[in-house]
Amino acid sequence: MAYVEAKDGTQLHVKDMGHGNPVILIHGWPLTGDMFEYQTVALLEAGFRVITYDRRGFGQSGHPASGYDYDTFADDLSAVIDSLDVQNVSLVGFSMGGGEIARYLSRHGASKVSKAVLVASVAGYLLKDETNPYGVDGSVFEDMKKDIRKDRFAFLQSFAKTFYGVGFVTSPVSQGILDWSFVLGVMASPKATVECVDAFGKTDFRPDFSAFTVPTLVIHGTGDKTVPIEPSGRAAANGISGAKLIEYEGEPHGLFATVPDRLNQDLIDFLR
Repeated sequence: MAYVEAKDGTQLHVKDMGHGNPVILIHGWPLTGDMFEYQTVALLEAGFRVITYDRRGFGQSGHPASGYDYDTFADDLSAVIDSLDVQNVSLVGFSMGGGEIARYLSRHGASKVSKAVLVASVAGYLLKDETNPYGVDGSVFEDMKKDIRKDRFAFLQSFAKTFYGVGFVTSPVSQGILDWSFVLGVMASPKATVECVDAFGKTDFRPDFSAFTVPTLVIHGTGDKTVPIEPSGRAAANGISGAKLIEYEGEPHGLFATVPDRLNQDLIDFLR
């Protein structure tokens, strides 16, 4: 099955590979399900059925004019789960994808879910306000939207360097991975790219934490400058009953590519 139809008719591009216990990998902004290249291979080799899909507005999914909010994203995830008729599925959400898991569980429940993993996830609450002093100032998100509208392509190239922790001294990923990430990013709808900044930057997922009634693993890098650990990873670990937190000391946001072997092993150990 190449496509699943969402509730509003939007076509969601799905890849469904392998056999065994199902795992759905939910990608980050502004990439596609293909960002999980390292994880897909490792999980398939470990005997899992691996499902990825492109969020509406991104990759090969439909690019509608609306629907870029987490209630809709959660309903899209529900459509994928129902259309593929998967049971006892493990949900792994990276960055923006962690928000899908949180909102899916609160809107649709955990009857079809066995485990949840939040990797460098936005769940939590990123926006700084009086309830969230360690959050990100709202001007950061406004500047991001302004830069995307001005020159989305230059923004994506600059953003990728922060995403992977590339600096004058540090180079944790190759130029090839930076180029690949740019290709995945430019596949997105410009409108989705802009509107999702508000979705992941200003949605408060703390009320969703009580819906996590399945074993939950939280993985986050302490050097993450894209999604700071305090209002996200640590907040989730504190707010979700029984959650386990693994902190990757000094690691940036793009853990799936900077430390793929470590992440893959932690995922496999937990999902087994």
